[in-house]
Amino acid sequence: MSLARKVVKKMMNGDAFSQWLGIEVLEISEGFCKLQMKVRDEMTNGFNIAHGGISYSLADSCLAFAANSDGIQSLSIETSIAHTKKVESGDILTATSKGIDNTNKTAMYDISITNQDNIEIAHFKGTVYRTEKEWFPNQ
Repeated sequence: MSLARKVVKKMMNGDAFSQWLGIEVLEISEGFCKLQMKVRDEMTNGFNIAHGGISYSLADSCLAFAANSDGIQSLSIETSIAHTKKVESGDILTATSKGIDNTNKTAMYDISITNQDNIEIAHFKGTVYRTEKEWFPNQ
């Protein structure tokens, strides 16, 4: 099992919220993550569309998994999202990360969130702080 897959498996096992969202890891490699989930009725708001926190949370998980996939524990320090299309119950959302800068102390990622028709519904940017702590020391 690759280090990236091992890290994300450990993270998912302790991540009750990502589990509640129904997130499925489609692809994971060092610095890259692709996740998918289905929007459920209980994720909608008073406008009968998905609460903005749903796509935000999917993107936040994608950021976390991509940023930690090299085995170094990393924590988000700044994130933002732009919602570009409405999301409804039954939509299938896919979040895909792209690393845009990586140093010893910080890393930046763009996350694109698309629906089942491959239409971008949101764009997320995140910066993480890279600790010096390893997920699996002595291995």
